[in-house]
Amino acid sequence: MYFIDSHAHLYKEYYPDDLAEVIQRAIDANVTKVILPSVSTPTLNDIFEATDAYPTHLFPLIGLHPTDVAENYREELAILHTYLNDSRVVGIGEIGIDLFHDSDFLDAQKECFYTQLQWAKETGLPLSIHIRDAYNESLEILKQFEHCGLKGILHCFSGGIQEAEWAIKFGFILGIGGVVTFKNNKLQDIVKHVGLENIALETDAPFLSPTPYRGQRNESDKIPLIANKIADIFETSVEKVAEITTLNVERIFTKI
Repeated sequence: MYFIDSHAHLYKEYYPDDLAEVIQRAIDANVTKVILPSVSTPTLNDIFEATDAYPTHLFPLIGLHPTDVAENYREELAILHTYLNDSRVVGIGEIGIDLFHDSDFLDAQKECFYTQLQWAKETGLPLSIHIRDAYNESLEILKQFEHCGLKGILHCFSGGIQEAEWAIKFGFILGIGGVVTFKNNKLQDIVKHVGLENIALETDAPFLSPTPYRGQRNESDKIPLIANKIADIFETSVEKVAEITTLNVERIFTKI
């Protein structure tokens, strides 16, 4: 039995003193593969340093995160574009639209999202998509690619049933993390509605630690806690959750 953490930031920016120990704890917890999204070009050196050191365990994405979109976003995109043919890169992400904090760069976020979706269309690379308080804006752009064969994960899924059903029809699966372990959250109902075959496990480490570690620094070794909660929801075994969610991610990210 082994797990995949489909979304975690395991590099020295967040783990400056103990990254090797963090990765070993993940491996010891049977989390043997971890996908590392980028958020901007300054993160690339740290990400490739980590993935080059653990090439069978860590797998890099390239992308410009919506909250990292600033005045220089076109320069950022130009640099990221040069990595599209890098053999180490397994996908594009994390990209999307985020209006939780402000909407000052909404037009730029939309342009960045569209551009990076175009990269996925051209290369066939899968996507890790971040949407927060912006499902209408994001779906408006995604629908322009509805028949282009895009595939990926809606990271840290926070929409409702309607958004979940649309995403699955589009060709995406839902990234489910520590939030599903919190009390009184709608995510448990959504998970049960869409079924095991349409979800991926993720931590978003170092963020969003599951219960009982909520508020503490997260790590990929917490994936089994999330899997246990998913197993409870479906009244099945953790082994079954590990098997199906691992296959789901490997079906999307074929290079890992």
